[in-house]
Amino acid sequence: MEVSRRLRVAPDTVRTWRRRFLDRGLDGLCDEPRLGVPRKITDADVERVIVKTLEERPVNATHWSTRSMAQAIGMSQSAISRIWRAFTLAPHRSQTFKLSTDPLFIDRIRDVVGLI
Repeated sequence: MEVSRRLRVAPDTVRTWRRRFLDRGLDGLCDEPRLGVPRKITDADVERVIVKTLEERPVNATHWSTRSMAQAIGMSQSAISRIWRAFTLAPHRSQTFKLSTDPLFIDRIRDVVGLI
């Protein structure tokens, strides 16, 4: 109960941690796969959307919209919207769009993709 109070988690959570630790040691404290539908959007899909957003322009338009990008990539409009939001991409708000010069840009994208 003391651990539960200090960490502000439910007592059942602490009991689960203790049981896992006793069964498997420190490895038991790592997150286990969650229930629910697995991710359908892969890291490669996200990378494709970002690169296309930053490096290409649609035919007969000045910038990508979520609808035009979704059609070009073959994903849903809401998926494109979530990806853009996660990386603060807004091609409709900028005169010019530039790809990040950060050498770890793609690695950082992969780190953040888990939020999508």
